[in-house]
Amino acid sequence: MKHILYLFTVLLFVSCNSSETKKEDKTSSTEETKLKKQFPDLKPDRYNVAFLIMDGTFNTELTAPYDIFQHTIFRDSIKAMNVFTVANTDHPITTFEGMRLLPDYNYVKDSLPKIDILVVPSAEHHLDTDLDDIALINFVKQVDKTATFVTSHCDGAFVLAEAGVLNNKVSTTFPSDIDTMRKRYPDLDIKKEVLFVHDGKYITSAGGAKSFEAALYLCEYLYGKEVAQSLAGGLVIDWNLNTVPHLIVN
Repeated sequence: MKHILYLFTVLLFVSCNSSETKKEDKTSSTEETKLKKQFPDLKPDRYNVAFLIMDGTFNTELTAPYDIFQHTIFRDSIKAMNVFTVANTDHPITTFEGMRLLPDYNYVKDSLPKIDILVVPSAEHHLDTDLDDIALINFVKQVDKTATFVTSHCDGAFVLAEAGVLNNKVSTTFPSDIDTMRKRYPDLDIKKEVLFVHDGKYITSAGGAKSFEAALYLCEYLYGKEVAQSLAGGLVIDWNLNTVPHLIVN
């Protein structure tokens, strides 16, 4: 009888232990599923537009072009844009104004789609410590090799300059930082009194609310005046390229 009782106890322990293991395995599997990164659904036959973000990114330089480009999906008979964010982390980044954003791709470790248009919004430390970020600068250099357009808003131009992609190009930046940029990069041709400059595949803008203008200009360049005006109207923006101080380098 004792032997039977002992055997029953062992079997019960094994059974319970097995159940607990299954529960742990199931929990672990569920947690892995929850933690599995979800990438954006990029539609084929569109421009892939990557927005480079980091802690301290200024809201307007990100959201202004993002709004314009994302709205291209609502226009017929054009090659619209897939918009997404890239950063050097999988964790949320916090903008200068306090918004928390979860990056779509980690450019340090994720396999990235081909980037047709790179947008570099301004960030708090684009004039100092960000320029010492080797991974950041190398990412811009790498994307530049195959991108159709590389754009910046406000002090994002400093990142492009540090990456060397503005060499022999005309550019601009945030008005009060033009002299600082000229001093740091004395060989660059940096213009004042314009809201944006288009030279080759590079479009640099003064930033702020005028980031809308630079984004609308690129849309007008790609899709024509009618589409650009439609995009502007959808966001209640008065758009007329002829009234915007700009420079196009032929």
